[in-house]
Amino acid sequence: MKKKEKIKNFYEKYRHGIPLLIYLAVYLVWFAWLEKTNVKNYQVIHVSMDDYIPFCEVFIIPYLLWFGYVAAVVVYLFFKNKQDYYKVCCFLFTGMTLFLVISTLWPNGHDLRPAVMPRDNCFTWLISLLWQTDTPTNLWPSIHVFNSMGAHFAVMRSGDLAQSRHGKPLRIASGILSVSIILSTVFIKQHSLFDVVTGILLGTIMYACVYRREWLLAFRTANKNREKAAS
Repeated sequence: MKKKEKIKNFYEKYRHGIPLLIYLAVYLVWFAWLEKTNVKNYQVIHVSMDDYIPFCEVFIIPYLLWFGYVAAVVVYLFFKNKQDYYKVCCFLFTGMTLFLVISTLWPNGHDLRPAVMPRDNCFTWLISLLWQTDTPTNLWPSIHVFNSMGAHFAVMRSGDLAQSRHGKPLRIASGILSVSIILSTVFIKQHSLFDVVTGILLGTIMYACVYRREWLLAFRTANKNREKAAS
């Protein structure tokens, strides 16, 4: 096979990854700009329950695992099932874009981070490193929460994993990790409980739009048929 044909076949096989690369480039540039811009004048997000949530540094582990978790799900579906890949990308891209728009139009942040670390250990050291690069701004809704839900939904709805003998333990592990990541956002003071609740709400709505679309269409059709029969 000639080199040009190999390149053409490679492109035809993996061209569905191009929109992902373009979107990631746009997202990272936009987010970096927000991190430099929204550092002073922003709306502080805070609810009373935030004051009752303890600082628990060990949750930095699931918080950091989020990066590999979401990436692993997307990469797996990229190679395994193009239809499921498109669905998870639709889910993630929609929430991430909404997050960027909100942060641009309504700069937000919080003041939950402790001035001094309550303890000195490897976990607080990791959190300190995180806080040096991640400002306490651009938080609503929580992308850690939203994307964790999106990754877990993709795992649960994957037909390939359902047929795999490792499917059940992987789904259980995904659920545990997803919940741990969501909890980590408040226990290491990265997010207000408000960010988490609204992130869960957004994720639930997106699940209905992306993964329950057929059911919603059938529900609407049934309602229309009942209305016609009653008239």
